[in-house]
Amino acid sequence: MQTMRAAVYDRVGAPHDVLSLCQMARPEPGEGDVLVRIAASGINPADVKRRAGWRGRTTEMRIIPHGDGAGVVEATGPGVDPARIGERVWLWSVPSDTFMRDGMEMGTAAEYAVVPAQNAVPLPEGISFEAGAALGVPAITAYVTLSGDGPLEGRTVLVQGGAGAVGAAALAMAKAAGARTIATVSSPQKAQIARDAGADHTVNRRDGDVAEAIAALAPEGVDRIVEVDFGANALVDSKVLKRGGVIASYSSPSDPEPVMPYYQLQMRVPLIRLISCYFLTPAMRQAAVDGVNGALRSGAYEPLIAATFPLDRIAEAHAALERGDVAGKIVVQP
Repeated sequence: MQTMRAAVYDRVGAPHDVLSLCQMARPEPGEGDVLVRIAASGINPADVKRRAGWRGRTTEMRIIPHGDGAGVVEATGPGVDPARIGERVWLWSVPSDTFMRDGMEMGTAAEYAVVPAQNAVPLPEGISFEAGAALGVPAITAYVTLSGDGPLEGRTVLVQGGAGAVGAAALAMAKAAGARTIATVSSPQKAQIARDAGADHTVNRRDGDVAEAIAALAPEGVDRIVEVDFGANALVDSKVLKRGGVIASYSSPSDPEPVMPYYQLQMRVPLIRLISCYFLTPAMRQAAVDGVNGALRSGAYEPLIAATFPLDRIAEAHAALERGDVAGKIVVQP
């Protein structure tokens, strides 16, 4: 029996209290699966929140955390072309119920992972494994928020939280598509990150009236809003959105059940899209995967890596993301 090292937890709590390393049997690919030797595992806010017990969540099973990763196909299961062995890939939407093995969820914070073949996407040449591990959730989310409502060329796009992983990806993709871009940030350091990603203008949320500052940059209103926190920003969005514009929101952490300024928004005649990369249709996912790889190949987008940690320091990596003292994606290397 071949074994592997993996990070696991079986109860929720603080990272140093619940995360540990163990040796376990290496999984084997089944029908339609590939076995990937993990070179880098990306941490998303959802991974940290879930481990911490966000919104009262608990767990009664063993979990190898993290949904994103990158590595090399080591073996293929029945029904998968063996020619994929040796292929460099990035992984998305791991773990979930789809990735249950022997009563546990198996994510990418391990030396190996078995995933359905369609969840292992060819990694373009010249893109590092660390960058590949930083794609997945943020890159797919950014693509979907931008791609559902017509061309972006000549449009004005506002990205709320432009220094975050999703925000930076959205800025890069919108800029490459010919949009004029505005990002909200919370510090001069994050303003620089947003500008490097593709923001034409930045607005510091901590400096005065945010809506007024955005309106000064876009007097006729913004065409699209990529929204990181609908509950916190709905009123600002209602003031700056152009009539007939689009709000594509992928999160509402400050208020999971937000009350919206209905009539203020109604006057904008908006389209409001609520986005989750975990629940996309197969066609939407495929379009997003193709779009992300296209952006990588063209050089329009490459994710910012904030820090890398070895697997045996995974608790430190989670703590760093929770503190918010780094900008960009945190990656763990088995």
